[in-house]
Amino acid sequence: MNRYRRVFRVSWLRRCFSTNGDKNIENIRNIGILAHIDAGKTTTTERMLFFSGTIRAMGEVHHGNTVTDYMEQERQRGITITSAAVSFPWRGSQINLIDTPGHIDFTMEVEQSLAVLDGAVIVLDASAGVEAQTLTVWKQASGYRVPRILYLNKMDRGDASAEECARSVKEKLHAQPLLLHTDVRLEGRLIGLIDLITMEEVIWTQGRGQTLVRRKLTEKADGHKWEAAMSEHKELVDTLSTLDDQLAETIIQQETLEISSKDIEEAVRRCTLSMKGFPILCGSSYKNIGVQTLMDGIISYLPSPGEGHKMYRSFGTDLAARAFKVQHDDQRGVLTFLRLYSGEISKGQKIYNLARDKNEQAGALYVALADEYRLVEKVTAGNIAVVSSLKATMTGDLVTSSQTSASRAKAQLSQLLQDAGDHLEELVLPSARQKLQALETQPSNDELAELLLGIGTSVPEPVFLCSMEPPSVSQQPALEAALLQLQREDPSLRVHTDADSGQTVLAGMGELHLEIIKERIIREYKIEVDLGPLQIAYRETLQGSARHTLAVDRKIGGSRQVCKVTMSAKPMKGLAPEKILKLDKSGDSAANLSHIHPRHMQAIKQGLSTALMHGAKLGCPVVDVQVTLHWFELGRGTSDSVVTATVAQCLRKVFEEADPLLLEPLMYVEVVCPESHSGRVLADLSRRRTQIQHIHVRHQNKVIECLAPLSELLGYSTSLRSLSSGLATFTMEFHSHSQMSPVDEEKAIRAITGF
Repeated sequence: MNRYRRVFRVSWLRRCFSTNGDKNIENIRNIGILAHIDAGKTTTTERMLFFSGTIRAMGEVHHGNTVTDYMEQERQRGITITSAAVSFPWRGSQINLIDTPGHIDFTMEVEQSLAVLDGAVIVLDASAGVEAQTLTVWKQASGYRVPRILYLNKMDRGDASAEECARSVKEKLHAQPLLLHTDVRLEGRLIGLIDLITMEEVIWTQGRGQTLVRRKLTEKADGHKWEAAMSEHKELVDTLSTLDDQLAETIIQQETLEISSKDIEEAVRRCTLSMKGFPILCGSSYKNIGVQTLMDGIISYLPSPGEGHKMYRSFGTDLAARAFKVQHDDQRGVLTFLRLYSGEISKGQKIYNLARDKNEQAGALYVALADEYRLVEKVTAGNIAVVSSLKATMTGDLVTSSQTSASRAKAQLSQLLQDAGDHLEELVLPSARQKLQALETQPSNDELAELLLGIGTSVPEPVFLCSMEPPSVSQQPALEAALLQLQREDPSLRVHTDADSGQTVLAGMGELHLEIIKERIIREYKIEVDLGPLQIAYRETLQGSARHTLAVDRKIGGSRQVCKVTMSAKPMKGLAPEKILKLDKSGDSAANLSHIHPRHMQAIKQGLSTALMHGAKLGCPVVDVQVTLHWFELGRGTSDSVVTATVAQCLRKVFEEADPLLLEPLMYVEVVCPESHSGRVLADLSRRRTQIQHIHVRHQNKVIECLAPLSELLGYSTSLRSLSSGLATFTMEFHSHSQMSPVDEEKAIRAITGF
């Protein structure tokens, strides 16, 4: 069966992409599906592929046979771990869709995908409304200025409510909802929807959801149903008229609220693109209701590649593409997924990477349907291409055809920034925004253009650490090669070797993240590795300030090495990495430091970053400090490595004397449990040093929002299951680092060091 399914898919890909060059860019939609865990992203994607004729049979997440969840771990666990790209036709248009994970552990996959999307579909569970992870993906999408439509899935449930969901969108996401559908039920069962724009009833009849009947509602035939729908229709037009001036003008000219459905549709599209309003569509993907209307909504309201991010217009007709995913394939080697904004890419083409300042030779060129690839000669703007053989290109890098094209684009963008004035914000990506905030002086347009084009995605800080050991020393090189490949695929995974123990230490976003990495190494790379116990990624900071002078005068290999530094450190919150080192501007110090050679300055910075990696208390990274250099003397012929070592040793002494303290990661936790078990869950949370933020009731469940130290949440999912008879669920994400009490600090040190 799988073999035949593959044949069908490949024949469709041939049909779809043989016209790739002729496909009008206006008829392409690059969208992502984002949501909280279990809202139904993968099921919705599977139904879209089925109704568009791309696959002949629908897979189910619980059967482990869906197209986009193709990894062994995804099929076993019934969750999405890695984002998958699929393309399918719908009503003369082409939808390129990326299915993303819902777990916070894989938030980096969502971030990478968002950077290349033109629009997004946020899937909500209609019985729960806006949940914790919905809030996270919404903030991420807002950062990338991605227009969104909301899809209320699971409308077949008895406790589902479109009005309640619209209210939670308004209250929690601070967004203006535009409810476009209401449900039609027969004996409590969902059978269809009412389209509030056209005032049509859409009923899904027998079969697998392929047959649907549209009927215009009339006052005579539908009575109460027509009245209720008409009232909501007028409310929608009224809301739109306050958001869209063009529609308001039409209403004033015609002197009536009875506007044509075409005018309303255009107003909804304008509001969606400008992100003043967000359309809400309803359905139940599992029951095959509402998926076709959702695909219609994607085509009608979300932007085409031509209406996407303005920054890439500076490339004109030259190639501009952003890498958003790197994957290792057993047969094809390293595959890099590129989203093309302008120009076209051919197989074997030479490309230039702006972020790395390198030329690379592309190998074979493919188009992807999840884990299946078909060779093509070229891919045009607006589409997603998969390129093999790129060695240096990483996630988030921008590539073009040559260095000349890059220089031309920078000049064009510089001009565009000059003309942008107040609209500058529209051209800046979140990672570039962080860099801009760190700059002390206002950059020129040329510097800003350089910064915007050379920027990748920003990687969140890991919160969990664990050691990883190969079964034998002979397999250590194979493990290092595997980890190198996995790091390139997933930038949120950090790998380093501990200087004291020589162990390989992995840092990740959560327990599940590190567990999946272990499973992948065992399955894909056939190395039976062992994971050490999970450890918390603590940080250190200073309570007081201190100053120290260190002089080195040694003879090494026949040459005399002389270096003397005076440095001090004090606590300071929220400093950008570029501002940590400060030079003393007072009297003698200023005169002494004005003659430092740039090469020696580089060595001093290297020594600073080495010292910041290992604090005085537990050897954890030091944060929220400012270091001042007061004095620097150097003997002739002294090497840079001696300067680096002297600065690092001097700072270690400073940190020891400045009263260091430990900071622990604090997590934002949302627990959803039945009211009958809430007492036990709350009592357990209070034992875990939590700060309860908010408790509210959602249907028969209590939703507890709290802040809890990560050290108290190890293995919490098992405890929660036993406390609630398996009925409660929880999600957590990193909130901040917080100071610990002396008793807790002592416990943490004893747990890590053993004494």
